[in-house]
Amino acid sequence: MLRILIADDHSIVRSGLKQIIASETDLEVADEASQGREILSRLRLGGIDVLLTDLSMPGLSNLDLISRVRSEAPDVPILVLSMHNEVQLVSRVLRSGAAGYVTKDCAPSTLLAAIRKVGNGGRFIDPCLTDAMIFDPPEDSPPHAKLTNREFAVLKFCSEGLSLTEIGEMLHLSAKTVSTYKTRLMQKLGIENNADLVRYALRHGLIME
Repeated sequence: MLRILIADDHSIVRSGLKQIIASETDLEVADEASQGREILSRLRLGGIDVLLTDLSMPGLSNLDLISRVRSEAPDVPILVLSMHNEVQLVSRVLRSGAAGYVTKDCAPSTLLAAIRKVGNGGRFIDPCLTDAMIFDPPEDSPPHAKLTNREFAVLKFCSEGLSLTEIGEMLHLSAKTVSTYKTRLMQKLGIENNADLVRYALRHGLIME
């Protein structure tokens, strides 16, 4: 029996996931979390075989969430369930230590297969992402591929409309430090203002319209 911790800040999503898993005899929802820090607190108690989590979680989010989970619960595989399908983001998530990545529009059978695969020590990528992950040549990588993970996180949060203070709270940094990261990433991307930053994120699928 694989015991699963479901983490998403939307209760309706958690309820839907629990319904999908409930009919499976070899899977069990052990607990759920709505914030990043709840995930860490629950994992410290033990008894979890798979973490099924969204990336955008209050309190601790994105690649920082993956890194903290890997540091504090290295034996618990992480399966990311996200609305984002941008190849660079998926690559960063997997490099940060996630065992699998599926999109929220995948079929329930795909999600269940992913849970079983990572829960038994394997790795899983949503089939709809596989071609892009394998066949997109490095020379076609977008400009944000050269950003550090911290700069990439700041790019996403800024493009989603969060203030420097809010981003600092998410990443446990001062607003001044976040501002420094923002300046660096804008220089690397050749972006001069917030409007251009949002347009860049939309064009590359980093945020949804």
